[in-house]
Amino acid sequence: MNDKDDSAVRARIELEIADWEQNEVAAFLARQPERSERFLSGSRHDVKRVYTPADVADEPFDRIGLPGRFPFTRGPYPTMYRGRPWTMRQIAGFGTPAETNDRFQYLIAQGQTGISVDFDMPTLMGYDSDHPMSVGEVGREGVAVDVLDDMDALFAGIDLEQISVSMTINPTAWILLAMYIAVAKRRGYDLNKLSGTVQNDILKEYVAQKEWIFPIRPSLRIVRDSIEYCSRTMARYNPINISGYHISEAGSSAVQEVAFTMAITKAYVEEVVSSGVDIDDFAPRLSFFFVAQADFLEEVAKFRAVRRAYATMMRDHFGAKKPESMRLRFHCQTAAATLTKPQPYNNIVRTALQALSAVLGGAQSLHTNGLDEAYTIPSEFAMKLALRTQQIISEETSVTNTVDPLGGSYAVEAMTDQIEKGIWEYLDRIDRMGGTIAAIEQNFMQREIADFAYDQALRKASGERVVVGVNRNIDAGEEQKIEVHKANPDSARRKIEQLCLAKERRDSDRVEKVLSELGQAALDERINLMPLTVEAVEAGATMGEIVGALQNVFGRYVETPVF
Repeated sequence: MNDKDDSAVRARIELEIADWEQNEVAAFLARQPERSERFLSGSRHDVKRVYTPADVADEPFDRIGLPGRFPFTRGPYPTMYRGRPWTMRQIAGFGTPAETNDRFQYLIAQGQTGISVDFDMPTLMGYDSDHPMSVGEVGREGVAVDVLDDMDALFAGIDLEQISVSMTINPTAWILLAMYIAVAKRRGYDLNKLSGTVQNDILKEYVAQKEWIFPIRPSLRIVRDSIEYCSRTMARYNPINISGYHISEAGSSAVQEVAFTMAITKAYVEEVVSSGVDIDDFAPRLSFFFVAQADFLEEVAKFRAVRRAYATMMRDHFGAKKPESMRLRFHCQTAAATLTKPQPYNNIVRTALQALSAVLGGAQSLHTNGLDEAYTIPSEFAMKLALRTQQIISEETSVTNTVDPLGGSYAVEAMTDQIEKGIWEYLDRIDRMGGTIAAIEQNFMQREIADFAYDQALRKASGERVVVGVNRNIDAGEEQKIEVHKANPDSARRKIEQLCLAKERRDSDRVEKVLSELGQAALDERINLMPLTVEAVEAGATMGEIVGALQNVFGRYVETPVF
């Protein structure tokens, strides 16, 4: 069909829509008005009453394309779940490494196909378990890891060459990566056979999650070093998991989530390329982490739009030539911010629908939240039920039998175009500000998120944004009771005792020597810090000691508040 034919078809459809609105719609509205004057998506975009071919008439097929081909709108791989299902990766972490290992073993026995580790706040922030700042937090919201032996205990009895491991950590990510590498070396594994990812996305911390240690630019250097190191030594490992999830959980819209993630990606890629690494040597191992929020169709469209925008950016801006360098692969988690304490069993339904949108959007791995996560870390029962949710979607719904089954939907394709347009508009604004780092330093992204979050909070408080069981369909009677995970009050004491014993057993002179070398290396931007960090953890240096060695050089970041 040529442009003239397309214009004629569109004109005919638009005439038919106008006639339909003047007749059938007008007559029906006279008898039964619609629920609202305006229908909005989760990102506050207008949602039309009906979508037709006229809404996607300007969209050539090659922008939608086929799965596994540029621009990867329909999925990064040609056969997607017809070949194998996504990795079912339930996150776990609490107490001591041994306690978390028990939970891993339980989940693997239930059919989990990947491990995902959650660390406690002291580990995230670079404090050892015996530090005064760690009091009351050791093992409370994740597992406590101080030294190499902790990492060994965390993965005891687990073949790291056979199971993919994801580690959710950012400010101290390179140290945890070094420990993971050191454990693999200790066990005689081939580093090129290890698979998984470490989150390691420090820039989004300054934008959204607010967990950091060093100032922005030295933090970016550490991320660069870990990407460069893994590109040379770990062929299957993802050294970064660039995360829109936390941007969304901070209150952003779906468009802001993926647009700001792409801006942050651009900064990382520019940093690594500027150090002399070819784009095609590391881009295939970049990975992503997004949320599946409540607006079902918008979320499916979001995943499709960001794949297309990423492929275009990598090819046209960075000159990537390998298809693997343009192929966005992502892990997804259902939206913790949507879970409620009132009527907690409703969270099962929310999670199932969000998980389905992630699958229809083409996720490569998925975590489903437990029904009790509005209270605490999930119980074994809640985690098993969340895993069963994924297994039911995979085995019983048949949505995995065809690739991108919503592709071609007028509504989904129009929403995909709208979200991609929003991504490019934000990227253009950020470029005009001087790039991602400048935008973060000027609090641009932080303000955009805060403004949207405030608007959403007002809508929820007024009841315009319905939350079943909270501001609509509220139970007047007794609240639902659920069993929740209870932390072992003895875990922190045992963890600190283990740390003290590890310090007594090590060669302190060797530790002091390698920490001094690490501090000296930090002064030279050209030196990659990963090899010395691996050497430091092998010598028995603690997380806090390694952070301290670099903090003496880099200093500590202090945020400029946004109001």
